[in-house]
Amino acid sequence: MTLSKQIPLQFEHRANQTFDDFFPSTNSEIIDQLQRSIAGNGEQLIFLWGKAGLGKSHLLQATCKEAQRMGLESFYITFSSHKLPEPSLLQGLEAFDVVCFDNIEHIAGNKAWEQAFFNFFNQQRDQGHYLVLSAECAPNKIAIQLPDLITRLNWGLTLKIQPVSDIDKISTLIFKASKMGFKLSPQAGRFLLTHYNRDFSSLWDLLIKLDRASLAAKRKLTIPFLKKVLSEEN
Repeated sequence: MTLSKQIPLQFEHRANQTFDDFFPSTNSEIIDQLQRSIAGNGEQLIFLWGKAGLGKSHLLQATCKEAQRMGLESFYITFSSHKLPEPSLLQGLEAFDVVCFDNIEHIAGNKAWEQAFFNFFNQQRDQGHYLVLSAECAPNKIAIQLPDLITRLNWGLTLKIQPVSDIDKISTLIFKASKMGFKLSPQAGRFLLTHYNRDFSSLWDLLIKLDRASLAAKRKLTIPFLKKVLSEEN
């Protein structure tokens, strides 16, 4: 049994979470840096930070998928403020070529997790493997209690995901819809931004529902049809 099968993977890759499905806008450097690391000629530690809904989870999952495509062992998990898994999850992960931890700020203040993560960090780095972390704040702002861990989180390349303008958000919606196989007009994109939750995660879920509704009704995504679908959401 391989190591990747021994460790319980507590996530599912979303089919559309790839680099090709990410509209870069002003964040193309981040994609470039992640791809360089996976290829073995970039930073060993990359720390992404920014507000929720800007695509951090997408980029981390895309990193794992790209690593797998290249024949590398990769692992991704997202942490929640509600409940952390046991620190024993980290046992053996140092052997993976690429490991991605989403929302790493949620381990702050948990003594067992901080110590376990510190040990994992050192072991993985000694093996020359790659680590990608994300949080809603910069590494020096996370309320980690273990001083040595704070130092290590600041060793790598820190990149802030930049907010996307409304114009780019419309372009992103059109781009995402085309990747899903249907057409969204600029007018429809503008309508969605005006009348619906503006964070990308919610918008992606809405695009899936709109695609299904459009296929079921055999109708184009006109403004009247969007109003109808959105009214059924409320």
